[in-house]
Amino acid sequence: MAEEITFNSLTIEKSLIEKLKENNITTPTAVQAQAIPLINSGKSLLFQSETGTGKTYAYLLPLLTKIINSQNPTKAVKILIVSPTFELAGQIKTQIQLVSSIKTALLIGGAPIKRQTESLKEKPEIVCGTPARLLELYNLKKLKLDSLEAVVLDEADRLLSPELKGYTLELLKSPKKDVQLLCASATITKTTQKILQETKIKTDGTEGQKVETLFLPPEDVLKKRITHYAVFAERRDKIDTLRRILNAENPSKCLIFTGRLDQVENIVSKLKYKKIECTALHAKTDKTERKAAIDRFRSGKIDILVTSDLTSRGLDIPDITHVIQMDLPSNEDFFIHRAGRTARAGKTGINIVIGDEREMILFSKLEKKLGITVYPKMLYKGKLISPSELEEQL
Repeated sequence: MAEEITFNSLTIEKSLIEKLKENNITTPTAVQAQAIPLINSGKSLLFQSETGTGKTYAYLLPLLTKIINSQNPTKAVKILIVSPTFELAGQIKTQIQLVSSIKTALLIGGAPIKRQTESLKEKPEIVCGTPARLLELYNLKKLKLDSLEAVVLDEADRLLSPELKGYTLELLKSPKKDVQLLCASATITKTTQKILQETKIKTDGTEGQKVETLFLPPEDVLKKRITHYAVFAERRDKIDTLRRILNAENPSKCLIFTGRLDQVENIVSKLKYKKIECTALHAKTDKTERKAAIDRFRSGKIDILVTSDLTSRGLDIPDITHVIQMDLPSNEDFFIHRAGRTARAGKTGINIVIGDEREMILFSKLEKKLGITVYPKMLYKGKLISPSELEEQL
């Protein structure tokens, strides 16, 4: 009989394990059980696992353990965590603070650079940030990486997309000594894999170690833990259909996606007019307002967050019961990442697509491609029911 894998058997620092328990995290996930020993051994690693499977703590726990048990008491940046979005960078910092008191700086674009420079004078041991701002502070010689031990690329696929690739690869040239490179993503393209396998952090004229790849077998979160509904509505009726679904389902925490940025505020305005309290989040939202919106949603002060695809990747907010998609994205990865905001950490959830005739046809094709089961639903007398249930009532 195989020995049970625990955080203790993975040699995670006891103080971290106690903090995990306080946050109801008691058993390592599959990705944590497989990635942590490889990270502990010092390997550079690219690991892929579905959304909601615990990738962030898979790299954080061994790295935090290393800092806590370090024989090097120098207060300098030892861990650099690069994220594609402000929201994900802030979330990673929050997850660090949930389990440790290690000083961590958040360096993101759109925030005052002077304030960030001041935060670096406090000698953080971990820095989380977006690639362009991190590179800017490094080139200004404000971010010093002489003591760096590991670089993490969280959501590696996005960090190596055309718009961010230049900043990310430039950052990988910055370490002055051999460092561990860790890359995590829910999806890994062949292009990303090739770039990282060819990217060895060069140090003192020598080449760093090659990046190994770890693919976790799918847990089929999309199939096994998420229930998918399809609700037909003409485009002009979609917001009213959304309102009726919210009244019928009364979700305790709901994330609403629209592919059209200009529709976010429109949806919020119309829901509020009908006395449904909600808040907006999109790329043009002020950074302070974005953080406030996420904090309110995370804490439960607001139950409904309407957003563009800005937050469909990487954002981990616990206990989202419903995801509602106001359109069917043309890219299936966006569909997967949107739906994957629910049913996290072993929980179940509901994903609802409100689509017109064309989108329903596309959704049927996507159902077959992804191997999921989609249940047609319709609104009747304030309830969301199946067509067969309607026949029984008539």
